[in-house]
Parts: sequence; structure tokens; C-alpha cells
Amino acid sequence: MRIMPLLLALLVSAALYFVVIDRDALLAFAQVERDTSAEAEDVAAEPAQPAIRVVATTSTAQTIDSGVVLRGRTEAARSVEVRAETSGLVISEPKRAGALVEAGDLLCELDPGTREAQLEEARGRLLEARSRLPEAEARVPAARATLAEAEARVAESESRLTEARARLNEAQINANAATQLSEGGFASETRVANAEAALESARAAVSSAEATLKSVEAQIISAEAGIEGAEAAVESARAGIRSAEANVASAEEAISQLTIAAPFGGLLETDTAELGSLLQPGGLCATVIQLDPIKLVGFVPEAEVDKLETGAMAGARLSSGREVTGEVTFLSRSADETTRTFRVEITADNSDLSIRDGQTANIVIRAEGESAHLLPQSALTLDDNGQLGVRTVAEGSVAQFRAVTILRDTLEGVWATGLPETVDVIVTGQEYVTDGVPVDPTYRDATTPEDAAVPALAPATDEEADG
Repeated sequence: MRIMPLLLALLVSAALYFVVIDRDALLAFAQVERDTSAEAEDVAAEPAQPAIRVVATTSTAQTIDSGVVLRGRTEAARSVEVRAETSGLVISEPKRAGALVEAGDLLCELDPGTREAQLEEARGRLLEARSRLPEAEARVPAARATLAEAEARVAESESRLTEARARLNEAQINANAATQLSEGGFASETRVANAEAALESARAAVSSAEATLKSVEAQIISAEAGIEGAEAAVESARAGIRSAEANVASAEEAISQLTIAAPFGGLLETDTAELGSLLQPGGLCATVIQLDPIKLVGFVPEAEVDKLETGAMAGARLSSGREVTGEVTFLSRSADETTRTFRVEITADNSDLSIRDGQTANIVIRAEGESAHLLPQSALTLDDNGQLGVRTVAEGSVAQFRAVTILRDTLEGVWATGLPETVDVIVTGQEYVTDGVPVDPTYRDATTPEDAAVPALAPATDEEADG
């Protein structure tokens, strides 16, 4: 048996198996071979990527004054609605809106009516009350003199009572002795009768002395009550004076309320009340505003409020184009519940009164300085994610994207942060390179105008790249 036909049959069977049953593995094997060969051919045929010619500038960071930008409005330093405190007809000629007024100038005057008569009546009652005081005060010394006299009679009455009691004791002894002698036949009945009469007389004298003492004590109590009454009369007279003085002051205040004056110097925002109109308590006489100095009011986001402090310088551009400068005089410590912003007030000079209340203002408040680079606007670009930045010349002369934050836009360029202290920034050709692409930079001075002649944006030749 020949072996060759068998081997041929096995090879044909294997080929049919891979073609029909395991065709995918066969195709993959063939593709890998082709890819490997193609890559090897490409590597051999493709030369190294040439460097892209760009223009760069070496930038060094500088410290610049930073600022917080706000949108706000102007606001009068003071604004008040001057209202009546009492009722009455206006008897003064009206002042027209826009008129200048000084503090204390008359705005509205009301008809006094019967108020002047009430004042005269109150003054008369005050004089009457004052006339009662000397009379009441004179009663106090008289009452005290009566008390002193009564107190002096107490000692005399007590002395008489003591003497009467001593005589009573003596009369009692004599009467007892006479009675005993009479019982022994040694004294006559007349003597006994005289002794008893003397005893009764002594008892009567004691009773009289006690009554006198009680009378004197009653006089003392009465004198003390008289003093208290006199002093009460004095206090009553003084209270009457105070009440009368209060009535006079009230009447004078009522008359003073008839003239309504400007509380401070400023401008009339409205006409004053018309002649003949009736004002009730709380009725509007006029509105006065003070525009010098003027306030610039804005609201600071909570992310920037810590950058500000009172006393910081600020500037603003009004909707009319006028620029003003001022100083931060108030920075709120309580955020608005809705916007979570903080009110800031800037005081600026407005001596010519040309700035009005309520004008829109773009405000810039000076904050602590920051380190930034001054770059031409044309150097800015976007990465694949849409982030703003610049492309720089990194180590090895390759392009590198760096994100930046714009602090300020000026005629000379933009001030940006987010870069190292010193950096080579591509200012021309940054749109033709990406991260890691070799570059062949030509450096220019930072002050060179952007439209200065620069090399063409073309790949460098092999000789230039090698050079």
C-alpha cells in the first residue's frame, strides 16, 4: 500500500476543515501576518515627525492689583419722607420738586387754630401752681413750731404728775395715821376728816396732771400730723407745678409741630404739600434726598466677599459713561437669604449733584494683588474639552497645554493666572500643535507687536530640525 495517497488525503482533509469549519481562525492568522508585515514596512518607510515652527515669548509673572467686579446701582446717601406730626391746614406756599433745601428750611406750615390759646391757658395754670408753693412751704415751719411747743410742755406735765403723785402718797399716809389715832382716841374726828379731804384733793391733782399729760401728748401727735400735712401740701404744690409745666411743654410742642422743616440739606424729590390742603398726622409734606456724597451699592458673591474690606478703593462706570471713584464704607456681614450675596456700599463724591439716584453702575473694588502673566489675546486657545488656556514650550521642545484663569482684559492684552513664574508661551502657531508635538520655537520680546513678521507656519526641514 502506498503512503503518499494517504498523506495527500490527510492534507486535503485538514485544508477543508480550516476552510469550512474554522475559517475565522484562518483569516485571523492571515490578517496578523499581513498587519505585522505592513507595520514593519511603514516603520521602515515613515521618517521621524518633523518639528513645527512656532513663535513663542518668555513671560515672567508680575504682581497686579486684583479687583472684584460687580454690577450695582447708585443710591442716595439719605432719603426721607417728611410727614406731619399733627393735623391742620397748610398755610405756606409750596416748594417745587428739584429745589435745593438746607437743614432747617421750612417745608410746610400748618394753621395753629386754638393751639396758641391753649398755650396761654397752660402758662396761666403754671403761674397759679407756682403761687401755691410758698404758702404750702410756710405751713411747714409753723407746724414744726407747734410740735416743739408741745414737746416742751411734755416735760412740765410729767413733772406736775410726779409732784401730784408724791402728794397723793403723803395724803394717803396722813389719812391712814389719822384713822388709826382716831380709833385709839388720840385724834379727833375733825383731823380724820381733814386728812381724808387732803387725800381726795391729792387724788384729784394726780388725775388732773395725767389728763394734762395726755392732752400734751395728743397735741404732739396733732403737731406731727400737721407737719405731715404741710409737707404733703408742699409736694402737692410741686406736683401741680410739674403738671402745669408738662401742659405748657405739650402746648409748645403742639405749636412747634405746625412748622415742618427739612431734616438735612438736599433736594426736594416731590413738591411740598399744596396751600390749603389738610394734613393729618402722618400725612406727607415732602420727600427730601441727599445726593452728596452718593452711594454705589452692589452685592458680592460669597466666594469673593473675603477679598474685600472696608476702606478699600473702588471705581465705577455709570450707564452714562461717567467714571467715579470712592471708598468702601460698608460691607454686610449677613447674606441675602435668596441670593446668598452680601451688600457692599461705596461712598463717592457728587458735589455737582450730577449723579442721580438709581443709575446702573459697573463697579470694580480693589482687592489684594495677585501674581499673573500679561499675554496677548491671540495666545489663548481651547483644548479638546473646551477649557481656556495657552500652549507652552515644555522641556524637550514639545508643546504642552496649560489652563489659565483670566483676571483682567486690557488694551495691552489679558492678565492670566495658572502658569509658572516663568514660562515660554506660544503666541503664534498654537492652533497647529497639540500636547507632545515637537516644536521649533522662534522667540520674540514680550513687547513685540503681534503683527510683527514671523516665519511661515510650516514644518521645519530635516536640515533645520537637525540644526
